Amino acid sequence: MLSNWPDFGNSLFDQLWRWDRNFDDFFPGLGWEPGIRASSPHTYPPINVGDSPEQVDVYVFAAAINPDSWDVSVRQNLLTVSGEREHEQSDNTFYRRERFSGRFQRVVTLPEDVDPDHVEAHYRNGVLHVTIKRKESATPRRIEVN
Repeated sequence: MLSNWPDFGNSLFDQLWRWDRNFDDFFPGLGWEPGIRASSPHTYPPINVGDSPEQVDVYVFAAAINPDSWDVSVRQNLLTVSGEREHEQSDNTFYRRERFSGRFQRVVTLPEDVDPDHVEAHYRNGVLHVTIKRKESATPRRIEVN
């Protein structure tokens, strides 16, 4: 019965994993979400985005990254964050390896009223915090009524 399946790998588990991944790619949003900390499959690093009337805050959760490898840019209301986690050198044979290593990139769409000239980024305790100020003209002003 399994002989009718396309040859995707050398084990039944490889085949099932690929079928599951293809299903998720073909029908996004229909998969099982295991909890509040869940992110899309194949997405690294996880991020949180929040805003206030004064600024937009983006938190990128990526431990053990060399601070010099971060590249943060804002262009046309898109925040691009990229970096690299060095490959661990080890003589061990791993049966399971979940820690991501290599190059990564995340792109976040920002609101129209952010000011690309006022961006700050700080990396501390495995979290990159990017703050993008809103344009002065977009900040609500209180008008005094006489």
